[in-house]
Amino acid sequence: MFENLSEKLQRSFKTLRGQGTLTDENINDALREIRLALLESDVNLNVAKDLIEHIRTKALGSQVATALSPAEQIVKIVRDELVEVLGRDTARFKFASQPPTVILMAGLQGSGKTTTSGKLAQWLKKGGHRPMLVSVDVYRPAAREQLKVVAQSINAQIYEGDTKGEAAGTPLVERLAREARREAANYGCDILIVDTAGRLGIDEALMEEMALLKKQLNPSEILFVADAMTGQDAVNSAKAFNDKLTITGSILTKMDGDSRGGAALSIRQITGQPVKFLGTGEKSDAFEPFHPDRIVGRILGMGDIATLLERADEKLDKTKAEAFAKKALSGDGFTLEDFREQLRQIKKLGSMQSILKMLPSVGPFAGMQQAAANVDESQFTRVESIINSMTNKERQNSSIINGSRRKRIAMGAGVQVSEVNNLLKQHAQMSKMFKTMGAGGSKMQQRLMSQMQGGQRFGR
Repeated sequence: MFENLSEKLQRSFKTLRGQGTLTDENINDALREIRLALLESDVNLNVAKDLIEHIRTKALGSQVATALSPAEQIVKIVRDELVEVLGRDTARFKFASQPPTVILMAGLQGSGKTTTSGKLAQWLKKGGHRPMLVSVDVYRPAAREQLKVVAQSINAQIYEGDTKGEAAGTPLVERLAREARREAANYGCDILIVDTAGRLGIDEALMEEMALLKKQLNPSEILFVADAMTGQDAVNSAKAFNDKLTITGSILTKMDGDSRGGAALSIRQITGQPVKFLGTGEKSDAFEPFHPDRIVGRILGMGDIATLLERADEKLDKTKAEAFAKKALSGDGFTLEDFREQLRQIKKLGSMQSILKMLPSVGPFAGMQQAAANVDESQFTRVESIINSMTNKERQNSSIINGSRRKRIAMGAGVQVSEVNNLLKQHAQMSKMFKTMGAGGSKMQQRLMSQMQGGQRFGR
C-alpha cells in the first residue's frame, strides 16, 4: 500500500539533496514536486492545497531545525503535516454503557462491507469481545448467505432471522435489526455488527434506510467502508454518508491492491472523522488498526517496525522461539528439522514482500524494497518440500545425505538434485554461523537469551 505515493514523495525530496540551505527557490521546486505527487496519488485537490501551504509556512518559518539538511528539514515537516492530516492519535472504539454495542456498517455495493464485517468481528474476538453479526441486506441475492459463510469461517455468532413477510406493518429491515439486538442480549454478545445493504451509487432510498436504522438502533459506531482502489469516488461517497448519517470513522479495504493511497489522506480531512482500520488482504486476519504515525512512516520510506513486531508477537510461538535459541546457541546443532520449523514460523508473518516492505527504504535498508519485488515466494514451498522428502534421520543428521539419498530426495520433492545441494549448503552455512555465535562467549549468549525471555515481547 502507498507504494506510488511513497515513490513520488521520495523523488520530490531528491530536489533538495546537496542544497546548502532552504531558499524560496528550492522550496518552491520541492513543493511543486510534492503537490504533483499528492495529486497523482489521488489526494483530494483541496486537501493537497492546504497541505502544501502548511508545509510552505513551516519551511519558511522559525520552526525548522537548523541542524538538519534542507532535504531532512522538508521530510520532517512533511511527516508532521501528514500525521496532522491523518489524525495524531490512533482512533478508539466507542462502546455503549449498556450492551450490546451496535456497530452499523455503511458503504456502497462492492466496497467489501460483508467481508469487513467478518474481519472486524474476528478482531473484536481477539480483544475478548463476543460479537454477533446480522445482515439486513434483503435486496442483493445471497447477501445474507455470504455473511453466514463469513461468520462460520471465524466461528462467530450470527442472527439469521425470518425474512418472510413483515410483522404488523414493520418494515423487514427494521424488524431484523430489532430482533438481532434482542438476540445479541439473550446470547450474552456484547457487540452487534450490522451489515447493511449497499447500492451502486448514492440514492435517496439507501440513505433513508440507513437513517431509519440509525434512529432505531442508536449505534455507538457508524463505520463507512470504502474501497481504496476507487480513489476520489471513495472520498465523495464518504462525504455523502457523513452528511446524512454523521459517520464515526471509516475502514479502507483493498489496501493490498493497486491503490494510490490518496483516499486515506483525504477521507479523514473531508469528513472530519478518523480512518479506524485497513483491510490488507483476503484472509480474515488481514485487518489492522489505522495508526497515523506508522502509516506516515510507510509513506515516507521510514518503515513500520512497530506493526511488524506486533504481528510477530501475535503470530509467532515464543515457546518454540526460546527453545530454538537455547538449542542453537548452546552448540547442540541446527538441524534441517529446525530449519523447516523456522520457515514455517516466518510464513506465519505473511509474505516476504509484506515483511520487507515494513522495513525502512533508506539507510542500510535501502535495497530492501527492491529486494521485496524480486522475492520468489514459491522458493519457500520448494525448500519445505525438499525437507519433507527426507527421512526423520536425515533431517536430524544431514551429514548422512550422500549422492544416492540426494537423488531420492530430489525425486520425492519434484526438484533437481542441484536444488537439494543448494539447500544443504545453506543449512551448513547457517549451522556454522550458530556454532560461531554459541562459541562467542557466555556473555553474548546470556545477553541474547535475556532478550528472548524479557525483551521479546515485541514492543509491548
